[in-house]
Amino acid sequence: MSPILNELSTVLVVDDVAENLALMVGLLKASYRIRVANNGPKALELVAQLPAPDLILLDITMPGMDGYEVCRRLKADPGTQDIPVIFLTARAEVEDETFGLSLGAVDYITKPISPPIVEARVRTHLQLKAASDFLRDRSAYLATEVARRTRENEALQDVVVLAMASLGETRDNETGNHLRRTQHYVRTLAEQLRDHPRFAEVLTPDAIRLLFKSAPMHDIGKVGIPDAILLKPGRLTPEEFEVMKTHTTLGYEAIRRAELSLGEELPFLRFCKEIALSHQEKWDGSGYPQGLAGDAIPVSARMMALADVYDALISERVYKPAMSHTDARALILKGRAQHFDPDVVDAFLSVEAQFISIAERFQERAA
Repeated sequence: MSPILNELSTVLVVDDVAENLALMVGLLKASYRIRVANNGPKALELVAQLPAPDLILLDITMPGMDGYEVCRRLKADPGTQDIPVIFLTARAEVEDETFGLSLGAVDYITKPISPPIVEARVRTHLQLKAASDFLRDRSAYLATEVARRTRENEALQDVVVLAMASLGETRDNETGNHLRRTQHYVRTLAEQLRDHPRFAEVLTPDAIRLLFKSAPMHDIGKVGIPDAILLKPGRLTPEEFEVMKTHTTLGYEAIRRAELSLGEELPFLRFCKEIALSHQEKWDGSGYPQGLAGDAIPVSARMMALADVYDALISERVYKPAMSHTDARALILKGRAQHFDPDVVDAFLSVEAQFISIAERFQERAA
């Protein structure tokens, strides 16, 4: 027998004639575990018991429920449909064989039987079933393993982004709630824009998922800004502001160098780089660090720009009071087609209730 059959297989023999059952038991018992049933209902009862048979030898002409009906019921049940059925019958017409095979039987043997042929066909179909089971189990295992590794990879991505964002947070005078709010704002905008003709190609479900993860990285470059400037409790001088502006390139370069150390670009860091470098660009080209304008600004950075500005406006800082949503909305609208992509502003107006809800959910807590 094939080495794939690593244990004794079970064969169920179904026939209403006792002599036929005895013949098949005598023929096969040395090689297989044998079960017998003398009618259709009994056969279905035995098949339902675990462990299920590996193969069924099935007579057709039986009183009450014939073999065709037994086969039909076996193939209709997901739990038994993969058990190979071989019809073993005195009905030798081509039409009978054709009908039996059409019901899902794997073979058709006519009586009187030839013992070597029965043994060979039983062995062959058991080997085929074992191979099929192995491949199905292997496929299920691989699917499970791929899913597990995908979850691990996504968890690793989350840890990397969270660790880097948290590093930036330790040096900034803004709180971690700012990071959480802005990532939720960005996802809300992305979901609103995903069916828009200008954005549909970019904002796929996977892209939106990565955007949500990447948003907290927008200010990672602030780790490179001197404390005297980063933590200054007041407005910056023009010279200080020039230094502060470098946080965009510092963040981008830090992520890019991390990729270079691995020898390859990581797709999940694409939006991190875009957002870190370009979230201070403005639609009219007056932003920094590259002075990009219009569609030259990455979509991710355009959404981050609005999210970041909105949150800065409604948040209290040591150098300014918090602004109401209404006043912040007015300034966002004023910046339409100047600071912000007009369609991103329109999306914001469509989901402003969700922005308010996010702000309330992750509001700052008094020290």
